[in-house]
Amino acid sequence: MELTASFSLPLSLLLPLFFLLLAIFQQRFPLSSLKSAVYVALVEDRKRWVQRTSDLIGLSPTATYATHSLFGKRRILTGNPANVQHILKTRFTTYEKGYLFRGVFGEILGDGIFNIDGDSWKFQRQVSSHEFNTKSLRKFVETVVDMELNDRLIPLLSEAARKGTVLDMQDILQRFAFDNICKIAFGHDPACLLPSLPEEKFTQAFDEAVQLSSQSSSHSDEEFVIDIVISFIIAGRDTTSAALTWYFWLLSRNPHVENQVLREIREKSETPIYEDVKDLVYTHASLCESMRFYPPVPLDTKEATSDDILPDGTVIKKGTRVTYHPYAMGRSEKIWGPDWAEFKPERWLEKVDEADRKWSFVGRDSFTYPVFQAGPRICLGRETAFLQMKRVVSGVLRRFRIVPVAEEGTEPVFLAYLTSKMEGGFPVRIEDRED
Repeated sequence: MELTASFSLPLSLLLPLFFLLLAIFQQRFPLSSLKSAVYVALVEDRKRWVQRTSDLIGLSPTATYATHSLFGKRRILTGNPANVQHILKTRFTTYEKGYLFRGVFGEILGDGIFNIDGDSWKFQRQVSSHEFNTKSLRKFVETVVDMELNDRLIPLLSEAARKGTVLDMQDILQRFAFDNICKIAFGHDPACLLPSLPEEKFTQAFDEAVQLSSQSSSHSDEEFVIDIVISFIIAGRDTTSAALTWYFWLLSRNPHVENQVLREIREKSETPIYEDVKDLVYTHASLCESMRFYPPVPLDTKEATSDDILPDGTVIKKGTRVTYHPYAMGRSEKIWGPDWAEFKPERWLEKVDEADRKWSFVGRDSFTYPVFQAGPRICLGRETAFLQMKRVVSGVLRRFRIVPVAEEGTEPVFLAYLTSKMEGGFPVRIEDRED
């Protein structure tokens, strides 16, 4: 297909391995293992853990506190921007992914870019950086996303609106993002978002693998390339779909924000070019505000390779695990002020013209808002992610209302594995927009 030729070629050797994953995941992670009592206990604890640690960070005068495991191992959790800058930039080489992280997630991430340090990380970073920084990739992403949006997502939502069908919007957005990343990175269309919503065994196995990652340190040379494939899939599917799932839920709770987004969208053409999408300033701010509350990656852990002292005075010994906490930081009154609990896109904006209601985006530094990481590891696909999310928001909200099925006032449960999810999915009804 001509559309995929220009970008599938550099990664064409990965495509056979992509299909090989279908078999690998199903062998390594059987469905029956989901029923284990250990798994259920871990999930139940994980539901509470992110919120509990966030609350403890909020109670600490320095936004940092220490815990100790049953075996006496000390761990530091922080939501202090100065500490985050120290860990992710100033002393970048001192804080690595570490042995435990690689052991726990090695089975699923292997030696992909998210799970490695040193020269291997530098090599993958350089290769990925070259791909992401090309104008031709941006144009290709636009084309792929527009096709998936106009040929699959919008028709599917139109049919659901006509029939009054309840859809799991989280599942729909994951399918949408999965199709996109596979077409962009590998030149293959898995067609997960067909109207019939076909059962996709690979995506199911992939989800199980993320949840049930167990220790394994044996990797062949061939598996190194598979690890890169997995990294592309996680980066391209899970983060954007998680961000959009929570975004549509927050809009349903804040109709005044939805109206502002809709007004801005309607000022642009129905099929906006890149410059139009870039100028969706209020929409951009509302997405940032949504990810402040519900970051796709709610926390990240490093391991100290030598003794150190954090800017707030916390003493770090070699081997200590240090976790920075974007979820807690997004809910910090010290960072966001007394109105932190409000869903308020305006906190990211400045008025340019009061009469014309024109806004200018005012970003936060990445150490205060580390949703896309920060320092040398800052997310390479950030702009691509915003491009995709704003096109989805524009295409969907222009035509439909997303109406949650859950009772008014019911808040979904926030789950965190490698990336965040909404427990039980996001059941919604789709309504045609007539206003």
